[in-house]
Amino acid sequence: MERIKTGFRRIGYKAKRWFSGGHTIFLIGVGAALLWTWGAISATNRNWELEQRLNVRKNELAMLEIEIESLELENQYYASEEYQELAARDKRNKVADGETLVYLPANSDIAKHKHENIIVEEPIEEPTNFEQWMSFIFGS
Repeated sequence: MERIKTGFRRIGYKAKRWFSGGHTIFLIGVGAALLWTWGAISATNRNWELEQRLNVRKNELAMLEIEIESLELENQYYASEEYQELAARDKRNKVADGETLVYLPANSDIAKHKHENIIVEEPIEEPTNFEQWMSFIFGS
């Protein structure tokens, strides 16, 4: 029982010593520094995450603006006389004045296989870097 009382007294003595005057101010300062550091790191982390989200949104906005621009140009093309003429030619088989249709015969076998007989020279194998060094060192 005496040992336990003595142990508590020692702990009480050390606690009084550490939490007195200068030590208390030091511990409060260390605690404040840790809290400030933690807050700064948290704020930096949050700012970084928000910046990443903002960059993603900006990229999405840029992509949507490009898509809108593309669709506007496509609409302008569909409204143009050039497209309307091509569509009329394609879908309604219309022709311009003075145009005639020419039917060409199917390609012959010679024309189909004309470019197959081209001889391709095999590239010369260059020695590897190691082989070049061995040749340089030993003079072979």
